Amino acid sequence: MKSVSFETKDEVTLNGFLIEASAPRGVSIIHGATGVPMGYYKAFAQWLSSERKHHVLIYGYRDSELKKASSLRRSRSNMSDWGIRDQSAALDFALSQFPDLPVHTIGHSLGGMCLPYHQNADQIKSHVAINAGPAYWRNHPWHFLPQVVLFWFVLGPVATWLFGYMPGKLIGFNADLPANVYWQWRRWCSNPNFYEVDWGHEIKQPVFSRIKCEVQLIGTEDDVMIPPSQVQKLSKYFPEASIGYKTISPSKLGLKAIGHIGIFSPRNQLAWPELIR
Repeated sequence: MKSVSFETKDEVTLNGFLIEASAPRGVSIIHGATGVPMGYYKAFAQWLSSERKHHVLIYGYRDSELKKASSLRRSRSNMSDWGIRDQSAALDFALSQFPDLPVHTIGHSLGGMCLPYHQNADQIKSHVAINAGPAYWRNHPWHFLPQVVLFWFVLGPVATWLFGYMPGKLIGFNADLPANVYWQWRRWCSNPNFYEVDWGHEIKQPVFSRIKCEVQLIGTEDDVMIPPSQVQKLSKYFPEASIGYKTISPSKLGLKAIGHIGIFSPRNQLAWPELIR
């Protein structure tokens, strides 16, 4: 494993790790979920490199791992910076470093949703979107709705306004976020059209015709944040791709729970073969 860095089109430097395989057959990029540190994906990346004989790139979005409140307050990063500019830069970096190897992308939550926005998306071999989908707040399971309402309409906005950033660790989200990330995320999740609400404003409309590769949409049965029914709705944004669906059941694998984030935890590594072919 070696440290790497690369620049986005708007000249922001991103840092990450490259896990190199001997006699590599390809390259896999892991695009992470909102508020999840890149280190969380290291164990899976090492397993993937060994199993698939791929170089694997993991990296952190801009301002995604800030610890100090003062730094979080200064951040102007938003969610589309992470999903479009930063993910695009990771793809460009992999393509430039390994021009003779096929490149695959694996996206977790936010990481799986933004491929049609990436200029070089037509050059990837396959895309796997895991627990990713349009998370309109009314489409969560009823028993999870009280937490959703608090996060989007009560504690979340009030705390973000008071602190100048979203103090997730204080209100039970487990990760602090720059204010603009939270506000844009809130706008998407409180609109039935999800990120389409920003098309032509904050972000350009995606180019769907770029994605003609194999796309696998994977949900977990016990994910209340992006239920499998919402994962399937992501296919709307890949109209020309070859789509496959899969729902992972923890009980069938002998696991207690997976949820939204846990699928990349070493304790759930029995599920990892379900994520790749």
